[in-house]
Amino acid sequence: MSAPITPKEYRVDPSRLAWGTWCHTRDRQIGEGDISASYSADKIGMEGKVRKPFAWQNALWVCTGMHSSGDFRAAEAYRLVPERFFGGTPTTYNEVACLSAAERFKPESFYHGMRVRSGKQEFILVGPSVKFLPKEDSETLIQADLFDFL
Repeated sequence: MSAPITPKEYRVDPSRLAWGTWCHTRDRQIGEGDISASYSADKIGMEGKVRKPFAWQNALWVCTGMHSSGDFRAAEAYRLVPERFFGGTPTTYNEVACLSAAERFKPESFYHGMRVRSGKQEFILVGPSVKFLPKEDSETLIQADLFDFL
């Protein structure tokens, strides 16, 4: 059995992780961040599809888990790769779910190698998963006031 892989962590603007608020008037979520909006674990399991992916470091990603504690939020995500660029053997959620617990959790993580659809295109989720965390206050860039030089 392989040792677990420690997931990489990336710091992003906290607004990208925001859950937003449901607006009954507009019948949709308002103020939801792009990472949160891409949450697709439910759709992957039920339909083999993902919601609109988010962009990070010149790649498309999809969120498979959100974690929170108070105001702190974090997301777990996998990279989306067109099927023709995936070097392994693709699988589906149903095939993985039918495996024994020992077989199901591979070093690259649960969703690695799963075939999904985004729009009309076929993609593969590639692991290991990555964690997206909010930037610390000291990491947040603040725009200078126009008249700071006076």
